[in-house]
Amino acid sequence: MSLDTIAILGVLTALSGTVLLAVGAQLQHRGVESTSHSDGPGGGLKLRQLAILVRNRLWLLGILLTGAAMVLNLISLRLAPLIVVQPLGVVALVITALLNARAHSYRLSWASISAIAVCVAGIGTFVTVGALTARNSVVSDADLGVILTVLSVAVVLILVAVVTLRRRFPAMINVLSAGLLSGFVVTLAKTVVTRVSVGEIGWLTFVGAVALVAAATASAYFVQSAYASGPVDLIVAGLTILDPLVAVTLGVLVLGEAARTPLWAVLAYGVSGAAAILGVFLLARNHPQAAEYEEEARLP
Repeated sequence: MSLDTIAILGVLTALSGTVLLAVGAQLQHRGVESTSHSDGPGGGLKLRQLAILVRNRLWLLGILLTGAAMVLNLISLRLAPLIVVQPLGVVALVITALLNARAHSYRLSWASISAIAVCVAGIGTFVTVGALTARNSVVSDADLGVILTVLSVAVVLILVAVVTLRRRFPAMINVLSAGLLSGFVVTLAKTVVTRVSVGEIGWLTFVGAVALVAAATASAYFVQSAYASGPVDLIVAGLTILDPLVAVTLGVLVLGEAARTPLWAVLAYGVSGAAAILGVFLLARNHPQAAEYEEEARLP
């Protein structure tokens, strides 16, 4: 089987995962809504609410679908470069937006549709450029050490943001924290899977696996808190944009997946990434449910 065929299989596997991710996100959001919006300090879910969620069938089904999506994502990461596969998650944004509009009986405004289009166009360009320039690579001990160091710095920044800003901007801080950590989860998963597959099973790989589980757990908490503080498609938008941007940045700068990228591709990465982020902020500003969640957040 040729390398191009294997990469195509990776892309198709990733796309299948995005469908499961979209449906799983919708079910989890409905499950969290059924326990009422978060009344915890700073927009986080309380242990009492988490205890209720584990008995909610919709939420559990959403978790199951999300878990299946993650498995497909790991398989796709083994078949194709990270910077090609990961941005495809933005397809989940389109599916989630349609599902959420149907579930809450509203029509997406042209402003919201335009924002979604900007997100998709930005990440779509990202994928196209990545497909033309990216190559898989084996992760060295030094590479993994850099990833773990950067993760440590990111954790400190997240803690500062949670303490100082989450009470005022619960949805945004939850989404940013979840997306940032999710990008590291994907990168660490790619790293650990690649190293194990080539027989690099040392103490550093074990540390990477532990960091992967810890980051995934923290990201999952912030995702559930985000579901309690904002519209599901806005949350998925933030996750599907931030996640690949973090992962791709690490893939390019640390893993060397675009070591021989020409100047035009570097410029395309920058412009398309900025466009995707702009789309998320436009969606946050124009989403039909955003004002409703903001009003509830201001209630005592």
